[in-house]
Amino acid sequence: MSVTSVRTDPDHLTMTVTAEYPSAIDRVWRLWEDPRLLERWWGPPSFPATVEEHDLRPGGRVTYVMTGPDGERYRGWWRILTVDPPHLLEFEDGFADADGTPSTEMPVTLARVELAALEDGGTRMTLTSTFPSREAMDLLLEMQMEEGMRQAVGQTGALLEPGAG
Repeated sequence: MSVTSVRTDPDHLTMTVTAEYPSAIDRVWRLWEDPRLLERWWGPPSFPATVEEHDLRPGGRVTYVMTGPDGERYRGWWRILTVDPPHLLEFEDGFADADGTPSTEMPVTLARVELAALEDGGTRMTLTSTFPSREAMDLLLEMQMEEGMRQAVGQTGALLEPGAG
């Protein structure tokens, strides 16, 4: 499995997922840059994502829908803040209503993706989610965000194997 750790830090209102791959940094960046690859891992295995809009530029948006095992659809969005390929991506990450309108009922997190080349030619990916408040953090962790991210990022290693993607 590619995930090496998942840490929550209530004092700093963060959850950090770290993964390491034997793949070069440019190939790992494609997990974010290519919407067809992104939708193969952005949701946990039982909630696959379909990317509807993918504009990975500052000010751009990514919108998606995850479909649960019961057929229920859950919409989400990103507002892209920073893009520095292949090292850094920052975005606001939120929920959306059934029609795709950003939800005002649910918290918005700040996501920071950092990719670092390793000496052995591999790559470390660090994905840090920062919550707007302790209440927001508690709510999203109660909704199984930690396990969902562990499962989602856990799917990325297979997409980087030779012949995949």
